[in-house]
Amino acid sequence: MFLLLFFVLLIQFFTYWLFNPLASFLEYVLEIRLFPIIALVAFIFLFSARNIEQN
Repeated sequence: MFLLLFFVLLIQFFTYWLFNPLASFLEYVLEIRLFPIIALVAFIFLFSARNIEQN
């Protein structure tokens, strides 16, 4: 029982250690004040890819 509890706590620790930086980065990037910049970059990439395919 204690061995199982140890493995569960170990898995939770490594999951937090691996995904916490990614989650905090996404939380920062997806803030409302940065959304227009992300949308502008996405539209520029979308329309530049279409122009490359037409040539």
